[in-house]
Amino acid sequence: MKETTDQVQSRIHKLEELRRAGVEPFGGAYEAADHAQDLHARFDRTPQEELAGASVPCQVAGRIMMLRSFGKATFAHIQDFTGRIQIYMRKDVLGEGYALVKKLDIGDIVGARGKLFRTRTGELTVEVQELTLLTKSLRPLPEKWHGLRDVEMRYRQRYLDLTVNPEVKETFRTRSRVVKAIRDFLEAHGFIEVETPMMQPLAGGAAARPFKTYHNALDMELYLRIAPELYLKRLLVGGYERVFELNRNFRNEGISTRHNPEFTMLEFYVAYRDYRFLMSFTEELITEVARKVLGTLRITFEGTEIDLTPPWPRIPLFTALREAGVPGEALASREAALDWARTEHIEVPPEASFGKVLDEIFTSKVEPRLIQPTYIIDFPVELSPLAKRKPEEPALVERFELFMAGREIVNAFSELNDPLDQEKRFREQARDRARGDEESHAMDEEFIRALQYGMPPAAGEGIGIDRLVMLLTDSPSIRDVILFPHHKPED
Repeated sequence: MKETTDQVQSRIHKLEELRRAGVEPFGGAYEAADHAQDLHARFDRTPQEELAGASVPCQVAGRIMMLRSFGKATFAHIQDFTGRIQIYMRKDVLGEGYALVKKLDIGDIVGARGKLFRTRTGELTVEVQELTLLTKSLRPLPEKWHGLRDVEMRYRQRYLDLTVNPEVKETFRTRSRVVKAIRDFLEAHGFIEVETPMMQPLAGGAAARPFKTYHNALDMELYLRIAPELYLKRLLVGGYERVFELNRNFRNEGISTRHNPEFTMLEFYVAYRDYRFLMSFTEELITEVARKVLGTLRITFEGTEIDLTPPWPRIPLFTALREAGVPGEALASREAALDWARTEHIEVPPEASFGKVLDEIFTSKVEPRLIQPTYIIDFPVELSPLAKRKPEEPALVERFELFMAGREIVNAFSELNDPLDQEKRFREQARDRARGDEESHAMDEEFIRALQYGMPPAAGEGIGIDRLVMLLTDSPSIRDVILFPHHKPED
């Protein structure tokens, strides 16, 4: 700590000297006409003789990442958003301006105008003719980590992580490309992007514990949304046939490598279709995104190759449970399933319904096995209060979840559009809620009223953007793909 404090004081002293010399340590606008990546792409193969003859001018700006002084000459690497390039500052070229070079530190942001040449070691370099200090850095970069390997520090100080770990910056570039590819795909298929409320009078559309807030002017409690589903389906009632929202959801749950209380979800709805259509559509969407962003359908996640080539298997939930070794008698009733779960040391809340007991068994016994893309289909109705029943098996609903690398990526179903059935299910959920299940769905009278006007048959889907990006970037933790993840306060 003392070392860092001493370095900060040294830099503040330099800042004061600069100001006394008439140099502003925090400059204004600067025209960075050239970028490191572009210069390397255009001139890395150009011989020195040709560079010298052409006298190629350039003007760059960036953060100093390396600094080596040899008395009357100094080399530095500066880093902009695209990469790094070397600059060369000589006293006989800069004259009195060379005094500024002596006040520079690693981490400072500078602008440099000059011409390109190649050093004796062959490195493309800017010979600086004019140097401008744009920002004086008062804290040293975390040099001792040589890339900032302290994980908690990386998440808390993402700005440093982005500065010293180029692969992290690339992860978030990829995330941006994934989101754009999804938007392009949906718009090409006739979907309209919409926005729905993030503060809602009822937390609906998913089974999760919400965050509460309060609206002073309306004098009412509101909830940060756990899902936009019930509002997007109101739009189907209103005549929209294909809508989507790339939305932020908030769930008051634990934090893990797969969960963050604030996360990004794609939800989309299409009228006159069912969950069978969505399975084929999902394969088309995800493979299109992988091809556009990565150029391949074979990805590697934590050392395992995952082949995205469709079609993907479709396995009923009860079949998947039996194939994982769950005996048939344990699937016959709530009590039998609960007893078997206890013998397997699977934690199940005592108030859990039959469907939720099966879900806990599935999470423990089946989910970790689902490495290659796999649809698990046909869930118990208790787990899916918003999904349409299977006509031939009314205890089940037309729903699927897509799993890859042992984790859920997609949840989708044929939408329930019978207002009487929907009201009955909400009341059943309310009873579960009264028994202590905080994640059960609340009664939503306004949504029931909308359904009473008539919603067309439809299918809807949610895709976890963070988890999808984790897979496509081989990131082991959700915190690696969220720029500013939540964490406990520092001591």
